[in-house]
Amino acid sequence: MEKDAPYALDDQVGYLLRRVTQRHLALFSEIIPEVTTTQFAVLARLAELGQMSQNQLGRATSMDAATIKGVVDRLTRQGLVTTLPDPSDRRRLTVALTDQGRTLFQDRRADALQVSDLTLAPLSARDRARLLALLARLT
Repeated sequence: MEKDAPYALDDQVGYLLRRVTQRHLALFSEIIPEVTTTQFAVLARLAELGQMSQNQLGRATSMDAATIKGVVDRLTRQGLVTTLPDPSDRRRLTVALTDQGRTLFQDRRADALQVSDLTLAPLSARDRARLLALLARLT
């Protein structure tokens, strides 16, 4: 990139990603008001992988230790997950879905897929696949 190139905010990847994220979050909160996108990600990973340590869950959802702790605490207060000391290391917490959490995830899974469809609605099927593949390469 040229050192003296003009800086146009509308052309910057971070700005564009933030705008898309804002649109996605607005759609999500309208369709799935019970939880946030990060909370739903935790429910989805637990539904997919089962009970795991809070640290493993943070890694599996790409959240740092402080963030995953806060998310797990809120989900625990809502009765959607439960935490127990790990039998092999009592300093470590394990996190599992409650029946209520599993039901919420199952009941809202189709809605979450709809949110993704609505977020990507302006794109053709080919462009959707291409965008998702390109974003995956950036992670």
